[in-house]
Amino acid sequence: MKVLFIGGTGNISTAVSMLAVQKGIDLHLLTRGKSDSHIRGATYLKADVYRDNLSEVLHGQHWDSVVNWMAFSEEDINRDIEVFAGHTDQYIFISSASVYQKPLPHPIITESTPISNPYWEYARNKIACEVRLNQALQEQGFPMTIVRPSHTYETVIPLALGGFREYTTVDRMKKGKKIIVHGDGTSLWTITHSKDFASGFVGLLGIPEAIGQTFHITTDEVLTWNQITDMVGEAVGVQPNLVHIPSEFIVKFMPETYGSLLGDKSYSAIFDNSKIKKFVPDFKATIPFCEGIGKTIEWFESQPERQRVNPETDNLMDRVISLYETAYYGTLL
Repeated sequence: MKVLFIGGTGNISTAVSMLAVQKGIDLHLLTRGKSDSHIRGATYLKADVYRDNLSEVLHGQHWDSVVNWMAFSEEDINRDIEVFAGHTDQYIFISSASVYQKPLPHPIITESTPISNPYWEYARNKIACEVRLNQALQEQGFPMTIVRPSHTYETVIPLALGGFREYTTVDRMKKGKKIIVHGDGTSLWTITHSKDFASGFVGLLGIPEAIGQTFHITTDEVLTWNQITDMVGEAVGVQPNLVHIPSEFIVKFMPETYGSLLGDKSYSAIFDNSKIKKFVPDFKATIPFCEGIGKTIEWFESQPERQRVNPETDNLMDRVISLYETAYYGTLL
């Protein structure tokens, strides 16, 4: 099977690329060549998807499957439809589970849960991409499949604040500083290791039954945000000092978190994975968060330059905590 990944060396996609090669797929990675990741056994094509003419770079080759890990706008989708129509048997768009309706009509999410996110432009752009692909499928038979990852990690720290590629909140934990958890910390959340995601995703490559279908791929493990934060602390050998602050208060002073919190992480998210298990019977998530986050912390700590502490984030957290505690304790007097 001949497969093209646009991207393929990121937090989620690296594990997918490695598993695809392991399973004997003839994998081609179209990248700018700036990632430190190198997938042994893959063929690299160097190009900038946003600047270069992909039709010229790819010379009209035909692919069993094309996956774009870097499509974020309807413009990206229109370009890909033009480039790959007639040149692939399957086009997989990487959407996001953040597209599901907020507030959720039901805490158990299936692929038929309505999509609508008035809080987050990122999610709305992904929705627009999905709408365009469905239109292309209906009008011209463009062979699309949609995959919606949820909160997936391996080389990022999956905390709501001061995490991801930052090491800020982990650094605060180590120093005994207070750690913000949005809400009361009891809402339910799903965090998936990229290797588990890969085991489901690779099974969709090249199968005709997946054309016109939408899937999310997550673990079945469900944790509270208190548990998630405590497990990160356990991975670095400390007990975090949690401070619970309403999301609405946080976003007043950290407006950059508005979409991520109010459009995603403030709600419980439990995923029904029946559909991906039906299409990929071998799929099973096997890495519990308490184990996976330990490996992630080891990865960050293996190279000092990965432990990036953002002073602005750190200071802003201190300010938000101080403002909230002043307001909260003031109401008790």
